[in-house]
Amino acid sequence: MNSFVVSARKYRPASFKMVVGQDNIVKTLKNAIINNHLAQAFLFTGPRGVGKTTCARIMAKSINCTNLLPDGEACNECVSCRSFNDSASFNIHELDAASNNSVEDIRNLVDQVRVPPQEGKYKIYIIDEVHMLSQAAFNAFLKTLEEPPPYAKFILATTERHKIIPTILSRCQIYNFKRITAEDIAGYLKYVAENEGVEADSDALHIIAQKADGAMRDALSLFDQMVTFSGKNINYRSVIENLNILDYDNYFQFTDFFINGDYINALVLLNNITASGFDGQHIISGLSNHIRNLLMARSQSTLALLEAGEQMTKRYSEQASNSPEYLLTSALDMLTQAEFNYRQSNIKGLFLENLFLQLSLILTKLDEQNEVKKKITEAENFSAVQESEEIVYSTPTPKKTKDDEQKHIPSPNKISIQQKINELSKDVKSTHKCEKFDRDKLISCWGEYCESIKTSKINLYSILINSTIDIKNEKDIEITIDGPMKKAEIDAERNHIIQSMRNILKNDDIMLLTKMIEKEKIKTNISDLAQEKLNSVIENNPEVSMFIDTFNLNPEM
Repeated sequence: MNSFVVSARKYRPASFKMVVGQDNIVKTLKNAIINNHLAQAFLFTGPRGVGKTTCARIMAKSINCTNLLPDGEACNECVSCRSFNDSASFNIHELDAASNNSVEDIRNLVDQVRVPPQEGKYKIYIIDEVHMLSQAAFNAFLKTLEEPPPYAKFILATTERHKIIPTILSRCQIYNFKRITAEDIAGYLKYVAENEGVEADSDALHIIAQKADGAMRDALSLFDQMVTFSGKNINYRSVIENLNILDYDNYFQFTDFFINGDYINALVLLNNITASGFDGQHIISGLSNHIRNLLMARSQSTLALLEAGEQMTKRYSEQASNSPEYLLTSALDMLTQAEFNYRQSNIKGLFLENLFLQLSLILTKLDEQNEVKKKITEAENFSAVQESEEIVYSTPTPKKTKDDEQKHIPSPNKISIQQKINELSKDVKSTHKCEKFDRDKLISCWGEYCESIKTSKINLYSILINSTIDIKNEKDIEITIDGPMKKAEIDAERNHIIQSMRNILKNDDIMLLTKMIEKEKIKTNISDLAQEKLNSVIENNPEVSMFIDTFNLNPEM
């Protein structure tokens, strides 16, 4: 019975042409080998599973190949290539810095470097996870890396470039490996599936590719897992069940509910999903990506940016054509802010329900705003018609008698226009709130608003209760703050603050102004206000002054 070999090892690229998703790096390395323009040290950096160590091995084999092909690939037939393929090469050495990170390990490597190759042109040293070396080990390695013998080449690989000391970085030629696109991963998985005799849906492979998050090794491991689960037939349904992925059908249903303003079914579906164990952060992120894909699917020029299979792309295009652009852009903006605010919320379930309620009412609120604007426009048009002297009415205007002129009786047509204007104006005014308020009422309502966000927006609550507010221009609220970070937090929540205060104060004309001031200045203002208040009390109650003097009290703050 043959032992099972995982796909990540079985289908590990053995040549440059098999490397997926790193075309620019592969081209540069091949040119360096062909033109014999090799640096003394290379640093391959990037996320896990994207081909850093694989490219290092392929490069090491190609450098020592004695019968290099014209395209820069190793021949796989010479003595050097055969010994490398059999893991018996004496000129290519690999060191795992994660488990060999001491000064002694590096000194042993330095001793090996002094010995020239017995066969072949170069001795190549591949040091994986090089960021794990200790500070002392880096220092011991530095001199050798700076002035190596001409036959020695070093290829370093790391996922955490920032942990490598600058003196090492400055002596390396650095190659930044990128995450592999879902399209490239899905294409390679299709090749693997065909080789293994596995039937796999295109959508299923794209789901695996997205789950791998740009790492080919992770994608191949997930593919093996799905073969174990489903046998020789992998489909979309089996993938989302086995990998615990939220079914994309849910996102399509949510969007339909948002389009129709059906918040009831949206909340029911949300409850069913959370009851199945899916985290709210995961739901928000998935829906954000879905809305983003719908925006991409609205145009043929951006359709290529979708990371989805053929059938899924068709579904995106169909729903995108039925989705108003205003809904998608507004929803994406709300979801982006919600991803940050959700982490800070103490009542996450309520936060999630409120978010989906607001998403369902986007178009409803837009319709209400448009209706108000329409009525205002109609009122303005009727007013313009009334004032125009060139209007021709469909019915003749009765000739005024002297008695009519004396009584100033308006014509029937003019009366009907005025009545229409009055009706529209009354209707508009009924929807537009503009109650007046004074400073005392503002402070009271401000406290009410702060109390409402005490648990859901802790940072904002802390800023607002420690700031001062005042009325400007009879309708604008001015908040005085003492730092740019506080201003940024308020700016991020500006729309929420304005809308909430408009509702509480019943005034749709309210705007929010921010005023920056130094902390010392705020303290001075507060002291002045306290002194002013005390002077007022003394003026009405002279005995208070005597009380203060008698007991030597200090009224200053």
